Amino acid sequence: MDHWLYNTKVIHAARALQQGSVIAYPTEGVWGLGCDPANEQALLKILLLKNRPINKGVILVAANIGQFTPYLAGLSDAERATLAASWPGPNTWVIPHNGFAPSWIRGDHQSLAVRVSDHPVVAALCHLFGGPIVSTSANPGGLPPARTPTQVRRYYRNEPIVYAPGSVGSNGQPTQIRDLRSGQILRSA
Repeated sequence: MDHWLYNTKVIHAARALQQGSVIAYPTEGVWGLGCDPANEQALLKILLLKNRPINKGVILVAANIGQFTPYLAGLSDAERATLAASWPGPNTWVIPHNGFAPSWIRGDHQSLAVRVSDHPVVAALCHLFGGPIVSTSANPGGLPPARTPTQVRRYYRNEPIVYAPGSVGSNGQPTQIRDLRSGQILRSA
């Protein structure tokens, strides 16, 4: 992550997040679209780009577990240990909603999907932004997730998206999603 913290394109993308823009960036398995999770208008722009209903909710990614502190209130020590043991890495967990995440992030759910990414560009973006960011695959509904920035640009021609540098990790697909309390796999990797 260290050298990415000084990359001018990563710095530019982090500033764009702070200013309410939508960004495209590489993740562990696919290119993602992201924004400031506190910015409802930016999230609605992403949902419009993806043709994704607001009731589905989105994932938040962070550079480290500490960036999720407000979202983790109410979890047991054992639950926190489970999260910590699986991160950083391509493991998205659905945790109980504790009143901190806004409805536009969690959709109709009483839960929230979170991941501490081991992708160095994601970690640098979250570090420079100062907290978790929205992460959803960069593709319109029904189309395959983008694996390159060229694919993202094809999907979203003429859209004012700020692009971070880098390439996707080796996963080749979106991350696994698992419910923290039940252990149930909600999406296989």
